[in-house]
Amino acid sequence: MDSETPAGSSAEAPERPRRRPALSPSRASDFRRCPLLYRFRAVDKLPETPTRAQVRGTLVHAVLEKLFALPAPERVPEAARSLLGPAWDELVASWPEVVTLLFTGPEDPALALWLDSATALLDTYFTLEDPRAVTATSVEELVEVDLTPDLPLRGYLDRLDVAPDGAIRVVDYKTGASPHEYGELRAMFQLKFYALAVLLMRGVVPAELRLLYLANGESLTYSPDADELHRFATLLQAIWAAVQRAAPDGDFRPNRGPACRSCDHKAVCPAWDGTPPPYPGWPTGPVDVGIGPAPGAAGTMAGTAPGTDAGPQGMIGS
Repeated sequence: MDSETPAGSSAEAPERPRRRPALSPSRASDFRRCPLLYRFRAVDKLPETPTRAQVRGTLVHAVLEKLFALPAPERVPEAARSLLGPAWDELVASWPEVVTLLFTGPEDPALALWLDSATALLDTYFTLEDPRAVTATSVEELVEVDLTPDLPLRGYLDRLDVAPDGAIRVVDYKTGASPHEYGELRAMFQLKFYALAVLLMRGVVPAELRLLYLANGESLTYSPDADELHRFATLLQAIWAAVQRAAPDGDFRPNRGPACRSCDHKAVCPAWDGTPPPYPGWPTGPVDVGIGPAPGAAGTMAGTAPGTDAGPQGMIGS
């Protein structure tokens, strides 16, 4: 209790300033696709309802994180399968409403089939690489680095490997199938983001960026260079400059397109004859070190798992 506030006083502590958004791969992609979507997610933090596929992605990422916590010789398919149940139990314990959000209840037959589909993704993972031969220096690491004094970059890195010769590899798991050209460009945008973060933090260009698609067992490998990453940094600065131009008066405009079909916010989008909520103003508090909202709070993803955006991967189900 404040020593200057009498007992029983109705005085309340001042409300903490809302945290300023950082730029993550997901939020940068949101702004490029639809500035209003960026506002709804990064500023208003409007609720969104996760899908089974998205939550399955979060679950599979959690299992792979646990797998790499094991000694290398123990990273075998049987171990991954045995980790699935405990990982699901932990997810439900921290996010109880997830079961009823996705299923009719814990006895829903669809739940067992859904867990089986997660097992299938894990089995496919082992066809893409042998984790016993991987030296991962970090798994599901929160990356925090400032590109410029007023441009904070934040995101969760699935895995960072270091070869015996010191070469660095950035690895990202995708629980969907390998995408069409646009989706591949979006995935590569995410990898370049993390490659730039590694360059800023370690002063070394990653030798390899690798995407593992667990739905169809395909992979994509790419080797960036320093000039390319510096150009990518310029792109991020341009995106952030556009965000800052829109921030003072909330001039985040909608961009109607095919992605609108799966958007949770059409009811409040002017492009769909909706009315957005009043603009709450650009947050002025400390930089948000999280990537997504916490569960149960006003303006969160409905039922979002703790610490997610909506998942430690920067986007739930990535």
